[in-house]
Amino acid sequence: MAKQAGSKTRSVRGSRTGRPIMALLDLLGRRWTLRILWELREESLTSRALRSACDEASPTVLQARMTELREAGFVELGDGGGYGLTALGRDLCETFMPLHKFAERWKK
Repeated sequence: MAKQAGSKTRSVRGSRTGRPIMALLDLLGRRWTLRILWELREESLTSRALRSACDEASPTVLQARMTELREAGFVELGDGGGYGLTALGRDLCETFMPLHKFAERWKK
């Protein structure tokens, strides 16, 4: 199959195909990625507030994840200096809500 002009190819650990689902799962499986998205689901946060919300995670790791999430189009830096979800990021977080509801029922 020929590659379409302008299509993005992402490096995917453990996959030679680079299929979109594999690229997404690779990104989401990285340390702190899901937590960052979850913490940003309701409001934008500054780097310091995000670090606090993420249980004082390493600033180096958080910055690396923020860079990856920005490059992937899920997070953006707002005018006020805080990080927030893009429309695509909000859409991704909405896909987690059924899992969140399941987890709430499961923990009881």
